[in-house]
Amino acid sequence: QVQLVESGGGLVQAGGSLRLSCATSGRTGRYYAMGWFRQAPGKERESVARINWNGGSTYYADSVKGRFTISRDNAKNTMYLQMDSLKPEDTAVYYCASYAGSTWFTSLASWGQGTQVTVSS
Repeated sequence: QVQLVESGGGLVQAGGSLRLSCATSGRTGRYYAMGWFRQAPGKERESVARINWNGGSTYYADSVKGRFTISRDNAKNTMYLQMDSLKPEDTAVYYCASYAGSTWFTSLASWGQGTQVTVSS
């Protein structure tokens, strides 16, 4: 099983930037698609961005398209989420996740513990 640890969350003003990291360990994490999810208070967890095993394909939710960039460095076993032009509505706990296969058209297999992102207006 792949273990996931997020870092990089924090407090930022609207319009600012943050970069989240998700370090993977365990069984060959680099061969699996991964994604970022977020959950705001009182709301359901939602998919923010996804990336296939080699970074060749990505997906973004409409709400973050053009502002967030997902990437991965398999040599470092790390996935990233660069978040620019942040808005107060981006405030949430952000989770990284690993899928069971090389694309995101498979089931989710592992979750990180989450990192808080707070955007002040």
